[in-house]
Amino acid sequence: MNVIQTSFDGCVVIEPVIYNDSRGYFFESFSQKKFAEITGQDINFVQDNQSFSTKGTLRGLHLQKGEYAQSKLVRVSLGEVLDVVVDLRKDSATYGKYYSIVLSESNHRQLLIPKGFAHGFVVLSNFAVFQYKCDNYYNKTSEGGIHFLDPALNIDWKFSVDELMVSDKDKELPFLIDAEDFGF
Repeated sequence: MNVIQTSFDGCVVIEPVIYNDSRGYFFESFSQKKFAEITGQDINFVQDNQSFSTKGTLRGLHLQKGEYAQSKLVRVSLGEVLDVVVDLRKDSATYGKYYSIVLSESNHRQLLIPKGFAHGFVVLSNFAVFQYKCDNYYNKTSEGGIHFLDPALNIDWKFSVDELMVSDKDKELPFLIDAEDFGF
């Protein structure tokens, strides 16, 4: 596995080694031992999640706060998404900034998102299967997030607003300037 550092402390891109032959390909998508070795982080993932979404579906920007904050390891097993994280760690040099990357079934990249980030994605292909590991269990009362159209972030979601499919819940998330302190 190859690790690519981003400009965000603790947030890294992981590229697996792909073994191709006439039958197709094989790669190891996760090994706790190798993960700890290459990232230098000892994260114990306890929950796996998967979503299926169609083109233009935007999910996010979500987070879990307090004792239920989560680190995530995300990837796409079918299709292509633009994955976006926003640094909400108050003491971070990149606080209030975002990072985006295309994750797809063809590049097999994974993104490690530490605690203290809001996370979201938009589906670029006709449909996508998005998978992620979490190091803490979901807790409804600890949900939080930032509005996907926050003008301070100015995220390029690659679609016009009227092309996006966004849940009513996500449309009601606050802008960063109005958000509560998430405790990061």
